[in-house]
Amino acid sequence: MPVTPNFYISHQWLRELKRGGQRTIVGIYFRVKDDEQVLVGHYGQSQTRVTAAEAVRIVRESSDARGYQVLIPRRIEPKEISRIRKLRQGIGWRYWPDAHGKRPCPCEVCQKGMIKSKTIRDRKPRENVPRWSQAPELE
Repeated sequence: MPVTPNFYISHQWLRELKRGGQRTIVGIYFRVKDDEQVLVGHYGQSQTRVTAAEAVRIVRESSDARGYQVLIPRRIEPKEISRIRKLRQGIGWRYWPDAHGKRPCPCEVCQKGMIKSKTIRDRKPRENVPRWSQAPELE
């Protein structure tokens, strides 16, 4: 994510990445040239190829920038790194923006490899959402 005036938006990715089981995550800050081609879009949706400067504009001007990501399709060189920073570990959203107070999907596909997934899978399933093992066979 580009660094924006909104600390939460710039660091929203942290809590989502922690769902994989990592205990401590740090922020690696680096610079890329404004005219470098990057991919920008909402997490889990199609990405658009634009310049880095345009990607920052898209994120900053979005009415709700939660869930955006900027992908750089190359390796970041050590000389481009400007700072490594320890971050508060509770920043961001866990499952999706506005998920607070809503239970995550208990299906085995959504919970595969997640922390405490057995507890979530063992809760009463949501109505009309079959568990993966109960889903009809595809022909």
